[in-house]
Amino acid sequence: MAISRGHRFPVEFDEAFPQGLVMVGEVSPDNEYQSREDRAAGRPARQRVDEITGKRQWKVAVTDPSEPNAKRASFEVTLLADVQPVPTTGEVLPGMRPVELEGLTAEPRVAGNGEFKYQSYVFRASGFKAVNASGGRSKSQSGPAESAKAA
Repeated sequence: MAISRGHRFPVEFDEAFPQGLVMVGEVSPDNEYQSREDRAAGRPARQRVDEITGKRQWKVAVTDPSEPNAKRASFEVTLLADVQPVPTTGEVLPGMRPVELEGLTAEPRVAGNGEFKYQSYVFRASGFKAVNASGGRSKSQSGPAESAKAA
């Protein structure tokens, strides 16, 4: 039995990101491309929708501290949620906060150009893991995620 293209494999957050992830900036809508003609005509930007879950897409830049290749350490995560997801952790530096995702899936893909291709993954998750007052993990908050990360 063959595995179809685009299959999303479940993976534990700690396996994919042993040192966690650092969110850089804020969560923003992932809008479809809008041509000059569309902007000139005053057409509003349309937010992308995930074809499998039917949920709206939101994007945020993250950094993986465990990635040895500096060019592949930072990437964009696409969060899938009906409403804009809110991280459950506070900022450690202005605009930077550690985040943890739950319900994580990985979709393999090939990245790079020409003869410089490499194996990477598109990550999606069901949301941010909530942090209770003692700093430990507790129940989750909704909002899946997708990202492209090099292996």
